[in-house]
Amino acid sequence: MNSSRNICLIRHGGHQQPGSTTFTVGLGFGVVVVHGVPARVCDLCSTDWLDDSVAEKLEQIVEQA
Repeated sequence: MNSSRNICLIRHGGHQQPGSTTFTVGLGFGVVVVHGVPARVCDLCSTDWLDDSVAEKLEQIVEQA
C-alpha cells in the first residue's frame, strides 16, 4: 500500500490499516446493514475508508434491496 495513502486524513499521526467495518444505509422503508465490509481503518480514531470496488459492490447490494 502506498505510504501516503496510509496516513489518516482525520487524525494527525494515525495510519490506515487493513480491517473491516459495518455499512448501514436507511432506505425509508427499512435499513440495509452489511457486516464485515473490507476497509482501511485508522489505528487511532477508527475512521474507515472503502475502496472504490467495495463501494460499487455495496451500491449493487442496496439497489437490490
